Amino acid sequence: MPIRNRFAQLQPELAALRQDLHAHPELRFECHRTAAIVADRLRAFGCDEVVEGIGVTGVVGLIHGRGHGSGRGSGRVVGLRADMDALPIHEATGKPYASIHHGKMHACGHDGHTTMLLGAAQYLAETRNFNGSVAVIFQPAEEGGAGAKVMCDAGLMERFGITEVYGMHNRPGHPLGEFNIRAGAFYAACDEFRITVEGKGGHGAMPHKAVDPVVAASALILALQTIASRNADPTQNIVLSVCGVRSETEAHNVIPQRVELRGTIRTHEQGLRALAAERLHAVCGGIAAAHGTSAEVEFVEGYPVMVNHPAETEVARKVALDVSGQCADAGYNMGGEDFSYMLEERPGAYIVLGAGEGAGLHHPEYDFNDEIIPFGCSWYVGIAETRLGQ
Repeated sequence: MPIRNRFAQLQPELAALRQDLHAHPELRFECHRTAAIVADRLRAFGCDEVVEGIGVTGVVGLIHGRGHGSGRGSGRVVGLRADMDALPIHEATGKPYASIHHGKMHACGHDGHTTMLLGAAQYLAETRNFNGSVAVIFQPAEEGGAGAKVMCDAGLMERFGITEVYGMHNRPGHPLGEFNIRAGAFYAACDEFRITVEGKGGHGAMPHKAVDPVVAASALILALQTIASRNADPTQNIVLSVCGVRSETEAHNVIPQRVELRGTIRTHEQGLRALAAERLHAVCGGIAAAHGTSAEVEFVEGYPVMVNHPAETEVARKVALDVSGQCADAGYNMGGEDFSYMLEERPGAYIVLGAGEGAGLHHPEYDFNDEIIPFGCSWYVGIAETRLGQ
């Protein structure tokens, strides 16, 4: 089950599609153009059912294999998922197909993921060399919108009878065509916090007449690191990052009334996730009080830990080895991925595909490597044919 010759033939067409999607990025649930292109192509491929508007702009195509409706089909439905949305980033690639929408960019390769799944859908609709059915799932709003959860809440799994589900992501900086996967916890739970430190504003030349929230916030930034270094079990994974500091004034001689900190906490274990939230509130209260200020803490749970199911992980690994001969054991990833919601609903697995050298994900100079399209298409097809029999 190496790279299919069909995808080598389709490579120029698929690369052109990917570059068109790249030039027209859409954020979160606003994937109207992308979803329309996906739906039109799925219908042109001859999918048995194409449903739009699941999870706002999500699209699902259903492809039946041989024996469907005759009593000879397996009755199982394998879900294959790709994300469609872009990021609010100013593109700096200088490519001829760079984003035409200022401040929006496909900086994570979702244009490539959509293209690879469309290529796989075309092949599966042409060959139907499987028993049961395949649901190709095109999801909006992976980047912060929990589009996977919205689609699941809309009845995705039940409506299409999906029995297992698989997803994939490209990874620049890893050897081209090398897959990476791990069973169990893979991507981290990603929670957010916003802390508002309030004091008493005043003149920068007379700090004794003010209660300076800037000093309190500065102490707080350092103190929060003790949650990882002194509260968490050192054998467990945790990252706490304060990623933004903002006050209500930009004047050089004004002590502000309040300062806002915002950031993220990433963990792989539910107990540690709860501990981090608890300690966040405690540390903020203590440090703020020590400086004569107050601290209001807003903690928002984000995507849960993404957990690959063991048996399905081994299937995904075997197919990857068949496709490229390369599938390395992956380490923990501190990034978040809303495919975690789909894996809470159904057994399945998520794999990473090396894209070779290039700018990293979420970087303004990032561009999806079109050379990996045949690898991704072949893996999607291999999953469907392996799980549903040939």
